[in-house]
Amino acid sequence: MKYFRSLIAIFCFGIFGIGSVLLNFILFPFIKNNKTLCSDIIHCVWKFFLHLMMFLGLFRLDIKNLNEIHNKVIVATHPSFVDIVILIGLIPRTTCVVKKELAQNPILKNIIGSIFITNDVDIEELKIDTKEILDRGFNFVVFPTGRRHRKDEHLKIKKGAASIALNAGKNIVPIQISNDRDFLYINEPFYAVSDRCVTFTLREMQEIDISKFADDTEIGAKHKITKQIEKYLYDL
Repeated sequence: MKYFRSLIAIFCFGIFGIGSVLLNFILFPFIKNNKTLCSDIIHCVWKFFLHLMMFLGLFRLDIKNLNEIHNKVIVATHPSFVDIVILIGLIPRTTCVVKKELAQNPILKNIIGSIFITNDVDIEELKIDTKEILDRGFNFVVFPTGRRHRKDEHLKIKKGAASIALNAGKNIVPIQISNDRDFLYINEPFYAVSDRCVTFTLREMQEIDISKFADDTEIGAKHKITKQIEKYLYDL
């Protein structure tokens, strides 16, 4: 069963790769400056990919609470490689930071250059770029631990999300993502999809209103907001 499921994963990612090539070379060279249209197309394609993986039994979603999210900084736990696919597939007009190598890949560079921000910028440039994308009405996803982790691992929450939200003047929506068994965990190959259907549980937590920290210094506000993120993501 495990090998059969790995074959299904290879098939799914093969479809994803073929679709990416077609979009990158046929469509996105002509529309990449229209960020809204690019975002809508990526959302629809990733939503299809998400439903394809669920239809083929790789995983299922158990959505406890997920409202419509508009123009927010989204922070989430990060148990799997597909977390960003789940979030962008479920939430329209959403983007994130990606590895710089993807922007240099000729097969993906038009797609990456449309709405995504690469991780080779310093914090000040990141604040400028994310403010621009948030000012356009997009959501921006941050995995504040910086790497994938299991449900019972409480990694340190970094202050980047707080900096981005304060700089752009946007509230923060924490989302808990957890799974009942490892699925494309860190340092695992893309076909490591477990020997049975995995359940991903999503739960949107209370929105963090950054205006409540207006009287604090920037350092103080970032510290308090980061503690709030930690509280909601880890149920502390």
